[in-house]
Amino acid sequence: MMKELNTDLFDPRSTLMDPDFSRDATPSADADADDFAFAFNDSNFSDRLLRIEIMGDTPESRPDSEACTSIADWARHRKRRREDIKKENIPDLAECPEEQILNDNQPDMDDCEGCENQDEEAVAMVEESPSGDEAANSNDSDWGMDCSTVVRVKTLHISSPILAAKSPFFYKLFSNGMRESEQRHVTLRINASEEAALMELLNFMYSNTLSTTSAPALLDVLMAADKFEVASCMRYCSRLLRNMPMTPESALLYLELPSSVLMAEAVQALTDAAKQYLAARYKDISKFIEEVMALPLAGIEAIVSSDELQVASEDAVYDFVLKWSRTHYPKLEERREILGSRLARYIRFPYMTCRKLKKVLTCNDFDHDAASKLVLEALFFKAEAPHRQRILAAEESATLNRRFVERAYKYRPVKVVEFDLPRQQCVVYLDLKREECANLFPSGRVYSQAFHLGGQGFFLSAHCNMDQQSSFHCFGLFLGMQEKGSVSFAVDYEFAARSKPTEEFISKYKGNYTFTGGKAVGYRNLFAIPWTSFMAEDSLYFINGVLHLRAELTIRH
Repeated sequence: MMKELNTDLFDPRSTLMDPDFSRDATPSADADADDFAFAFNDSNFSDRLLRIEIMGDTPESRPDSEACTSIADWARHRKRRREDIKKENIPDLAECPEEQILNDNQPDMDDCEGCENQDEEAVAMVEESPSGDEAANSNDSDWGMDCSTVVRVKTLHISSPILAAKSPFFYKLFSNGMRESEQRHVTLRINASEEAALMELLNFMYSNTLSTTSAPALLDVLMAADKFEVASCMRYCSRLLRNMPMTPESALLYLELPSSVLMAEAVQALTDAAKQYLAARYKDISKFIEEVMALPLAGIEAIVSSDELQVASEDAVYDFVLKWSRTHYPKLEERREILGSRLARYIRFPYMTCRKLKKVLTCNDFDHDAASKLVLEALFFKAEAPHRQRILAAEESATLNRRFVERAYKYRPVKVVEFDLPRQQCVVYLDLKREECANLFPSGRVYSQAFHLGGQGFFLSAHCNMDQQSSFHCFGLFLGMQEKGSVSFAVDYEFAARSKPTEEFISKYKGNYTFTGGKAVGYRNLFAIPWTSFMAEDSLYFINGVLHLRAELTIRH
């Protein structure tokens, strides 16, 4: 009699699936060599029976993807389940050992340290006979499973070589001292919330494809693939999720998956994409300050680790990290732990100002010894010659720790040499890359970090502006005083730049000015040439792609 080919493979009411059923009655002629979809649940191509015992779930423990139309729904549902599990686990487990197995889905290791993590560890046993008393005869099933309720059973014809080739879990299961002639039945016990994902996973192990396309369902399959150690399916799910539009919610979810999933190489590309998305979205923290302050730790790590973070200076990164950690970790001990073990590595102390580094040494949020080490390392880096700094930065750029790599600061870092005698004086060095200068055209400007002389804060600003006499674009350099108010300050200043062929600093402009707060002075056309000549390939002022500027300031008495 002809078989009904439209039978639902995943019909929960069926106890034994049609052994002759397959997605294709015969394999296609051009099927890939490793596409065994035709053999799925087909007794002709199978050597064992897989018995799937499905445990009863509470209404709250439906599949994470069920009734979830978005990543955010999936995350909320999973979080709610974890919270419910925590509440249920309040009683002493020693007094009621059956409590864990009755839970619909066990907490992750992070949620319940020391508890057996049944949500992450697959339960399986090898049966010596299909007589129905398998659980009693299995050593692997002694783990309190008798106190759970099996609501239904599915039986599949499986090929042990196909499953073993895709999964170390099944490889170990099938090679666990089985006697070829007697032991043909294998039992898996799962929660009802895992059923759909497991069936998709088994199909994938035969066909290398999934029928589900929604993000919540793919996340369920990803979790199942991690549980049963099917790396190829984890990569497949990761690739599909990566190709979907990213949102802040989905990016954070990918970064907060259980640690076993995050550590898997198969999902590395997905987590990298999530980090890049968050870093790009929030690269200008000041525009999203409230939103960023509400992000969890994983999101903050993704943002502050980025080279493209658009901040005034590294001082601002330090201040932000402190503010965020004080908000989310009000207890000093927890805050010190998070800063020391997770966040301090992303603060690029070598690019902080010396004034701020002094404050790090007295900041109670950091362990004193750790803070001293960080500041000392930063000061040593600042004292290095520029070529040594570039070597250190290049070495660091290939590692996760990028503390010597400069970000794209709004306020460019400067080197300052200060003198008190015979007169109060400072020499300030500002380097600008050719790309930074090119980005100034036609009317942009870039500011240096602040530096101090005689207790007053100053800054340099480089401009692309119009020369008033000739009406062409040119490069200008200005010196400004930060403090606003009635304070007057008389300063002699000199601007210089390295120039070919000698590559020595050559003075370009001298002057004196009595500053009042908020005022700036300088030269609109520092090099007395048009912008096109300044930026030309044969320009005298770019040495290895860098413009080297120097400003000397001396207090007039």
